[in-house]
Amino acid sequence: MPSNDARNLLQCAVPTAAAGVVAVAVSGVVAGGKGALGAAVGAALAILFMGIGLYVLQRTAKTLPQLFQAMGLMLYTAQLLLLLIFVALFKDTSFFNARTFAAGLVVATVVWMAAQARAHMKAKIFYIDPESEKSEKPEKTGSPS
Repeated sequence: MPSNDARNLLQCAVPTAAAGVVAVAVSGVVAGGKGALGAAVGAALAILFMGIGLYVLQRTAKTLPQLFQAMGLMLYTAQLLLLLIFVALFKDTSFFNARTFAAGLVVATVVWMAAQARAHMKAKIFYIDPESEKSEKPEKTGSPS
C-alpha cells in the first residue's frame, strides 16, 4: 500500500479506535462486562468494515477509476448486508449486550466518517498530473504557414 493510502487509513483508524476505547469504558461502567464486550465488538466491526472498504476503494481508484462510484455504492450496500447478517446471527445472543454493541458500532462509524472527511479535506490532491504535461508535446493545429 503506498504511503498516502496508509496515511489515510491511519488518519481514520486511530481516532476510531480511540472512540472505541471510550465507548468500551463507558459501556463497561453502564452495563458491566457484557456491555464492554458489546461495545468492543461493535467498534471492531466498524473498523474492520470501514477499513476494508477504504482499502478497496483506494485500489479501485488507482486501477479502474471509471468504476470508482459504482464500486463505492456496491461496497456500502455489501457492508450493510454483511452487518444485517451479523445482527441477524447474534440477535438473541447472551454473549454481549446488544444495545452497547449498537452504540459502539454507531459511534465508531460516525467517528470514522468524520475522520475520513477531515483526512480528505487536508489531503493535497492534484487536479492534474504534473508529469503528464511535461512529457507530452503540444500538437500543432491549423494550416502550415
